[in-house]
Amino acid sequence: MGDARSAITVGALNAIFNEPDTLESKFPVPVCQCVQIKTLGSTGDGVPERYRLVLSDVNHFVQSMLATQANHVVHDGKLKKGSIVRLKSYQANEVKGKKILIILDLEVIESLGECEKFGEPVPLAAKAPDAKSTSTTIAGNGFYGNKPAAPPQQSEPQQHQSLPQRSGPSSSASHSNIYPIEALSPYAHKWTIKARVTSKSDIKTWSKASSEGKLFSVNLLDESGEIKATGFNAQCDALYDVFQEGSVYYISSPCKVNLAKKQFSNINNDYELAFDKDTIVEKCEDQNDVPQVRYNFTNIGALQEVEKDSTIDVIGVLKEVNDVNQIVSKTTQQPYDKRDLTLVDDSGYSVKMTIWGKTATKFDANPEQIVAFKGAKVSDFNGKSLSLLSSGSMSIDPDIAEAYKLKGWYDSNGRSETFAAHTSTAGAAGGRNNELKTVAQVKDENLGMNDKDDYFAVKATIVYIKQDPISYPACASENCNKKVIEDNGYWTCASCNINHPKPQHRFIMTVNVSDHTGSFYLSCFDDVGRLIMGMNGDQLMELKETDNEAVNKAFEDANCKTYTFTCRAKMDTYQDQQRVRYQVLRAAPIDFKQEARKLTELIKGYNID
Repeated sequence: MGDARSAITVGALNAIFNEPDTLESKFPVPVCQCVQIKTLGSTGDGVPERYRLVLSDVNHFVQSMLATQANHVVHDGKLKKGSIVRLKSYQANEVKGKKILIILDLEVIESLGECEKFGEPVPLAAKAPDAKSTSTTIAGNGFYGNKPAAPPQQSEPQQHQSLPQRSGPSSSASHSNIYPIEALSPYAHKWTIKARVTSKSDIKTWSKASSEGKLFSVNLLDESGEIKATGFNAQCDALYDVFQEGSVYYISSPCKVNLAKKQFSNINNDYELAFDKDTIVEKCEDQNDVPQVRYNFTNIGALQEVEKDSTIDVIGVLKEVNDVNQIVSKTTQQPYDKRDLTLVDDSGYSVKMTIWGKTATKFDANPEQIVAFKGAKVSDFNGKSLSLLSSGSMSIDPDIAEAYKLKGWYDSNGRSETFAAHTSTAGAAGGRNNELKTVAQVKDENLGMNDKDDYFAVKATIVYIKQDPISYPACASENCNKKVIEDNGYWTCASCNINHPKPQHRFIMTVNVSDHTGSFYLSCFDDVGRLIMGMNGDQLMELKETDNEAVNKAFEDANCKTYTFTCRAKMDTYQDQQRVRYQVLRAAPIDFKQEARKLTELIKGYNID
């Protein structure tokens, strides 16, 4: 108990708010006691809950808000009432006359346990404003102190000019009341944020019976979090050219803080901004102390566990770049440009990424470059695929550690690997782990001859690939894949009623596979065909038309390779005869490390006399 009491830096809270100049010398990393934790709940739609804390330094206490990025200390069961905590990163603010400490990062000193409240702390009182005091940044320790006394009042013309964008860059000296984005709410007034524009949308228009207009949006980022901001009509005209992706700006109220419309944004924030006619926007002279894009990457191999319609960030090596196609919306009848990309990573999996509009038409990256995407929607139609949202962003060869790691892997090993795709496990499979069987067991157990489909996995080697037919001409529309028919130089889809200048060839392969117990034929669709052939259907058809020798080599290279096939066995009728058909749902190359471990455990299980 005594050790815990002596660990607290008495007087730290008063210094944070009222004497920031003393922080570095007296309290480089303040230690406080958490005397209360309150859950504010979540607004749903994947938005994390918020936690309000009361922190004490024995003499004083202050209301605090835990940034969502630090929620893990609660979720992991580390932060509890009575815990002693080390404040590693924070922002001091004053909202409607009340002092609020935003905790960006903290460390729970678990060895000190949970203690009864020390002392009789009282609310922290404000200190009279000191004209010489300014916001204080202790860069060496990565935390921020801010004197929240009444902010300097701007002159009347400056405060109320119409859509003010002050000429020339501004320095931080003129902005002593910088709010973290995490602290913004409808109850905050007279605030300024310093944020980087990570994404800017195109100008969009709408027309309804009751109104018409235009809008654009930007995604804003600072060290504490992100928020979406939208400009309508006059604000759109005034501010669209002011904001440039990658640049840092001061944005000052008046500016409306509204509840976020989650269906139109991939930003993890309960609120969003709407620019007002008097919103002040200034480009910041110091562009370096605000983070670039903040990613939370999902590994491509882990997509199988991600729910449909989730929004994720992903980084991968660009394996394939398809041509731009145009589709027509069934609801609006408007044409949209789209381009499909194939990404791979060191998980051994690939995924299709669809980009849209100007992002698709202006895309100029080459295969084998690293591309990072922020704000991609997950689809599970015919397996997992991704689509970049209009509010999302893309970065080619980003200067981040994940990109360098991925590039190193690809240059050393990845270029020669084959990749599996997340194919559909619809129906009774339900995505479960299917029992590994031999070919003989599948036949002896009469799988597929029951009233319902049977599912199994088999580890087998391809011994023959039927070359005709190998693919079919498919519709290029998103999620259609129906067969198209050539008519006067165009390919017509009866389902979509769209004419395409060329089809998208998709694999329909039949392969014979064998293990030590026997062999049988498997039917494979496009994703599995891409894995087996190491190319897509369009590339194979082009080789067939131009280079027979290359085609033969492609089939030779694909043969005699071993995979784990996840299959469905079902009764089928062909030429008035019933037979069992084995359809491959997904396939994966053999993981030799894992196989070696399995064999080792199997050997250990035998009793050898």
